[in-house]
This record gives sequence, structure tokens and C-alpha cells, in this order.
Amino acid sequence: MEISSVHNPLLQKIRKAVRDGRQTEDGLIVAEGPHLLEEALRGVWTIVRVVTTAEGRSKYASLLQRTDAEVTDVSARAFHSISGTQHSQELLALLQPRTWTWSDLTRGPALIVALDGIQDPGNAGTIVRSTEAFGGTGVIFLPGSAHVANGKLLRASAGSIFRVPFLEGMRVPEFLSNAQRSGQALYALDAHADMSVGQADLSCPLALIAGNEGSGISPELLRAARPIRIPTHNVDSINAAVACSVTLFAAQQQRNAS
Repeated sequence: MEISSVHNPLLQKIRKAVRDGRQTEDGLIVAEGPHLLEEALRGVWTIVRVVTTAEGRSKYASLLQRTDAEVTDVSARAFHSISGTQHSQELLALLQPRTWTWSDLTRGPALIVALDGIQDPGNAGTIVRSTEAFGGTGVIFLPGSAHVANGKLLRASAGSIFRVPFLEGMRVPEFLSNAQRSGQALYALDAHADMSVGQADLSCPLALIAGNEGSGISPELLRAARPIRIPTHNVDSINAAVACSVTLFAAQQQRNAS
């Protein structure tokens, strides 16, 4: 039976989660569009439900056949009321995220990225994508960072968030304690650091800290970490996503050479 009322409780729950960029009240994350559903099928999250229209059911029939999740039909008007994108593709999934632990992020020679107040979800999602691309072992979203459930973050990660281990909401003292206990070196990206990325030993187990787009890395983390910079020409700094990507690539190169 097709849902046509925009006041339907399920649609109200989805609409609120999309608007707030947060999980639903029962802990699900809204992932909109066929690309994210396809990536979710490759990931380790659980697909709980798919919401689509009659046109979407027909258009994405082969994709829908690959999931065992319940498919809920809604009218085009109702779907438009819950869509978080300007040009709706009339398909979204409700996903249950995988629960990760610190040990999941530190398997093998750890290469963790810690986001210290990275508020821009596009930057945060790109960092997750680069973490997967360059062999990172996990991402930590420290307080003040964008939420994993943010639709822009999901799209920017291009599905990597469904596979990369992450921890969200961990406090700085807990992060530092865990890193010390498990033997990770701490490096902080700082445009004014004396040491360049090329001079740092990135082959050891480490956590790379990237700071807020405006205020940079918090003093508590700067005191605990070794600052490193990426040499640039004619510009004072580059954004957090680019800086993380460059450093993760450098770490991959060092590790491959060792």
C-alpha cells in the first residue's frame, strides 16, 4: 500500500532526521539516492528499509532485488517532502550503522584520522573517503565535528563511511588515553609547524589530527601531538580535507616502501 500523506509517522521521522542531519529516534541513518544504496550493499551496515516511489521501484528494480530489506512505497509528493536533495532520485534507505570499537580502528599498523571540530560535512566526508583510499584504519569524530548522519557527509564519503571503522563523540581525554595505551604516535596538521610531512615518520602506528576550519586544533591536542605541515607555494594553508588526503597518501607511500 502506497503512503500518500506527508503526515505519516514514518515520513515525519525521516523528515526530522534529514532536516537535523542526525539519526532517527531509533538510531537509523537516512541515505538518499541509488548510489548510496549500492554502496551500502557493499558495506557492513544493515539496510533496514528502503523508501521509494512507483517510478523509483521501476527505475531501480535491479538494485532493489539485491536487498532483503522491506521496501515502502510512497507517492512522489510524499517523497519530495522527505528528500534532502534539490533533485530527488526518489529512493532512500534507512540504515543501521555498524558499532565499532577502538580495537577495530587499530588493527594492523594503525593509521587513524581524528577530526577535531571539523564542522563542514563535505570536508569530513572527503576525509573518510581518503582514509579508505589510502589505507587508513579508521576515523574518530571528536566533539564539534559534523555528524556521520549528515546527508552531505554521506554523499561526500561516496560510500566509504559504510566500510571504514569510526567512533563518534569520543571525548579528547579518552582519545588521548586510548592512543597512549595502544602506542600510537600523534601528529597534528598545523600550517605553522617546523616539521614537514616529508620529514615525519608516518610508517609507525599513528593518529593524524585535523583541526577546525577556522580555529585549528585545540590546545589540549596540540600539546599532546607533534605538529607537521604540508609545504605550499603562494598560499598560507589548504583546507582540512586536502591536507588529510596529502598526508594519508604520504603515509601510504612510506608504508609501502618499508
